[in-house]
Amino acid sequence: MPRKKKPKKAKGKSFFNNIPFKIVAVALVICCTAISVSTEYDRMQKEEELLSIQEKIKDYENENAELQRNLEGDDMTAYIEKVAREDFNYAYPDEQRFYDTSRN
Repeated sequence: MPRKKKPKKAKGKSFFNNIPFKIVAVALVICCTAISVSTEYDRMQKEEELLSIQEKIKDYENENAELQRNLEGDDMTAYIEKVAREDFNYAYPDEQRFYDTSRN
């Protein structure tokens, strides 16, 4: 009985040995790495932004609590004086104010 010859596989004709496949694979790895790094950088920026916003929220909550205490109190003169001095730069008639202009 004669033996049947098995067809030989051609060496170097595999799909994974193809040069364009290797180029595409390397390009894909580079793109994925670049996207990953970019995403991580954006995530870090958003975390910093979140921390900044959380600090602002705490500041506003503290300010709100102070305003609420002033509104609930019977004596509004302290609050009115504070607003007049800080926001409107008012002063008493006999009060002298000095400003440091050497820092400009």
